[in-house]
Amino acid sequence: MPNDARLMLLDRDTVAGLLTHDVVLEAVTEAFRLHSQGAGRVFPVVRETLPGGGVFGIKSGDVPAEGLLGFKAAGFWPGNRAAGGEPHQATIVLVDPATGRPRGIVDGNAITTYRTGAAGAIGLKLLARPDSASACLFGTGVQAAIQLDFALRTLPDLRTVRYLGSSGRANADFEARFADRCDIAMATHADTAVAASDVVICATPGRGPLFGLQAVRAGTHINAVGADTRGKRELPSGLLERARLFVDDRVQARQIGELQWLPDAACTEVGDLLCAARRPPRGASDITVFDMTGIALQDLTVARLVLQRAASAGVGTVVAWPW
Repeated sequence: MPNDARLMLLDRDTVAGLLTHDVVLEAVTEAFRLHSQGAGRVFPVVRETLPGGGVFGIKSGDVPAEGLLGFKAAGFWPGNRAAGGEPHQATIVLVDPATGRPRGIVDGNAITTYRTGAAGAIGLKLLARPDSASACLFGTGVQAAIQLDFALRTLPDLRTVRYLGSSGRANADFEARFADRCDIAMATHADTAVAASDVVICATPGRGPLFGLQAVRAGTHINAVGADTRGKRELPSGLLERARLFVDDRVQARQIGELQWLPDAACTEVGDLLCAARRPPRGASDITVFDMTGIALQDLTVARLVLQRAASAGVGTVVAWPW
């Protein structure tokens, strides 16, 4: 066995410096296409609660024809906040499928943030009305910010944004990040904000329905980000029955996404839309929902890209990893 093998390690700051919106969007689009074509596989998800209220999960998959294999170990550790740390933690490992040896270990926090934002953008481009001008955003955290960032890049007419955070108070720092790109302000009532919006983006911990069913008007598109574990939800009862449903992966959506609450509902994977020669038209009165659970292929395609860019730029840490 060779004793000169090397392993690439990429920490948080290195990864963040290698990510751009365009390249992540390209990689996530490729992930959805590979999934739809059957070239990329998504393995069963591990998602378990931990003592103390944390969650630990593993998402894994492969693209055999491209020699891509790996997993992301990730979850939520609420106790990190007291220590001044980030409660969401993720690490991605890419593996040589021929030998089982690791090729790279990559901090996955920024990748998770960006790839989820890119997936949201794909949902908006495919499913929202092109002239969408107003949005209601639930959440003011890292994921809410990246969703809004990508939304403003994707929908050229988006000008008005109303947001709701867990504190119930205006978030000046959050508003300042987007003040030069849109008219942004805190909403005083969830249902009123939803009813006035063309697009609704839900990026919360998924502790329960965020708005009432009757607030959703005809023609609305909803990106549902927060339901990624059994028992989580952000959408009200009855909405899935009224909407055209789109998912990143049918099995995952029915196990841990919004579709866990209506698992027999018909749905379409967004990868199928990307691969279709002709996409079915969107009716002006259609309510559409994109149930975003996040698939392993998104993490793996972006991590591969990051490793390639790190090698080209001569950054990262390479360590001996003999057999």
